[in-house]
Amino acid sequence: MTSEHGMDVPRNSGRILIVDDDPGITRLLGMILTRDGYLVQVAADAEAALAGVAAYTPDLILLDVRFPGGDGYTLCQQLKRDTATRLTPVILVTGLSDRESRIKGRQAGADDFLTKPVDADELLARVASLVRLKRYTDDLDSAAAIITTLAVMIETRDGHSEGHCHRIANHAVAIGRALGLGSADLQVLHRGGFLHDIGMLAISPTVLLKPGRLEPEEFAIVKSHTVIGDNLCRNLRTLQPVRPIVRHHHERLDGSGYPDGLRGGEVPLLAQIVSVVDAYDAVMSSRPYQPQLSSDEALALLRREVVRGWRQDTIVDAFAEIVASGRS
Repeated sequence: MTSEHGMDVPRNSGRILIVDDDPGITRLLGMILTRDGYLVQVAADAEAALAGVAAYTPDLILLDVRFPGGDGYTLCQQLKRDTATRLTPVILVTGLSDRESRIKGRQAGADDFLTKPVDADELLARVASLVRLKRYTDDLDSAAAIITTLAVMIETRDGHSEGHCHRIANHAVAIGRALGLGSADLQVLHRGGFLHDIGMLAISPTVLLKPGRLEPEEFAIVKSHTVIGDNLCRNLRTLQPVRPIVRHHHERLDGSGYPDGLRGGEVPLLAQIVSVVDAYDAVMSSRPYQPQLSSDEALALLRREVVRGWRQDTIVDAFAEIVASGRS
């Protein structure tokens, strides 16, 4: 690993690791980034890249898809599997712009893409956004920043439509108000709406982004996100109130849900509320394994689930009125 242009920039600048074996490319990218105040390090292959990540702890990695002794997809996947580097943003830099290459990159866990020849303004905009995101995850003093950052990462990584977590949070709070819940519960609903799927961060992109229906063992892995999410929140004092939502938003009143098979009143009310709006939003988006439903069709589905004994009618009725009125 070598250093480029590292002497004349502020000490508090974002740290960028460029992984590319082309000196011309690294020189150009380094010049653009250091001129904007970033600290830049360069690695020419996978071995040097891993050593650089360990020693340099970059805020972002610019990763070419082809270099000696490896490829960007494999290295990205390796970085995203490691708990120490899982949250480090990775931008894949490639001359390939076809859909298959981008899908492969997403499956490897890439956070963004740049196509060669790289546009300087686009590079700086994408780097600034992801470095800012990384800074939020590093700032343990700000619960709001952590919540927002993780929500955005979950949406981007897991194929949710843009704004999914904001919609869940806002709809859940609207239902809570309609049911007469107090301000403390409304705050928990808002945070729980953002964090309900936080455990998905630990699920392999290969499983999450698989086209078509999951095999039983794959579905078991996905279901584990409820317990994983609960454990992730366990040691954060400010997140204790959202743990019942994170763990139980896939429970059903008839006991057929997961992870604990709770029945009736055993299912926390706030988890029931988030479950309703999460199910609604999920079927309002097109997925490889299901068609996109209209709002009326999605509400009809929720009402059928009330009849099946899965959901509480008062929650679904309150939500239907909110959707009809346009309130959230």
